[in-house]
Amino acid sequence: MNTTIALFLLQDGVINGAVYGLLGVTLVMVFTVTRVIFVPQGEFVAWGALTYAALEAGSVPGTAWLLVGLGVAAAILELFRERAALTPRRVGVILARDIALPAAVLAGVVLLAPLKPGALLGIVLTLVLLVPMGPLVYRLAFQPLADASVLVLFIAAIGVHIALVGLGLVFFGAEGFRTTPFSDAIVPLGPAVVKAQGIWVLGVTALLLAALWAFFEFTLAGKALRATAVNRLGARLVGIPTRATGRAAFALAAAIGALSGVLIGPLTTIYYDTGFLIGLKGFVAAIMGGLASYPLTALAAVLVGLLESFSAFVASPFKEVIVFSLIIPVLLWRSLSAGHQDEEET
Repeated sequence: MNTTIALFLLQDGVINGAVYGLLGVTLVMVFTVTRVIFVPQGEFVAWGALTYAALEAGSVPGTAWLLVGLGVAAAILELFRERAALTPRRVGVILARDIALPAAVLAGVVLLAPLKPGALLGIVLTLVLLVPMGPLVYRLAFQPLADASVLVLFIAAIGVHIALVGLGLVFFGAEGFRTTPFSDAIVPLGPAVVKAQGIWVLGVTALLLAALWAFFEFTLAGKALRATAVNRLGARLVGIPTRATGRAAFALAAAIGALSGVLIGPLTTIYYDTGFLIGLKGFVAAIMGGLASYPLTALAAVLVGLLESFSAFVASPFKEVIVFSLIIPVLLWRSLSAGHQDEEET
């Protein structure tokens, strides 16, 4: 290994670490607000890249039809759950929100997709399709289990992950896709060069992290999420709707995952099941941050990215083993340094 190779590996590690950092921070947010270890987070990354690739190719992505299907399922569940106290107005709200709105989005995508929308419109359509899926997944799979134990919620998350991977295979097929970079420019950096797409990843990551900090610090909705994360029961007692905060957390998770997929689509070939490994590396960073600290999670994500990059050069067949082995000493240290605590009653 010489200086040039080390710089290239460093660049790849930092770029990958930025994506893992976004996912890790999202996992921490979802866990602290809802107690759900959101295993399917990586699927939103893969679907973001694959949906954008389908739009770029001029075809209607399968996620447009899935959005309608999830909306219909959520509407049926909501109507059944509230059947004893339904009013015509409430029925109209549910049908408009869960069926009419997704159907309108589907119609818009069917009209615009054959025109091969440009990068900006493609990103907007991708987010419009995927962001509503976060709250829908929460309402269908996790909201009915909101008061269950963390273990039960984790098992449900694994089930959702398996279902989403299977749906990804149905909608996108087994073939991998790579999208067009936002820019083909190359920036010299000493003996190495930096791709403009990598700069896009780092810049958008920094903006998203800053936006999340401002959201939690200065907005009422962000403070409601923070209050729910600190104490769900206390949040309910002061009038914060914890179900609404759960839906908001999942919407943010879907948005960040989809945008991350759009950003990394030009850098690597994305398959229907690629999201699992990406999400798992974000999970490693989240565990290293204790599933509680956002700064520690972001720093751990950079470490994960660098370790992955350099281990791929030194021992490529074992790079995943090396990365995931990071979690073992962290868990051992936490188990030895922390006493047993019963799960907080919600």
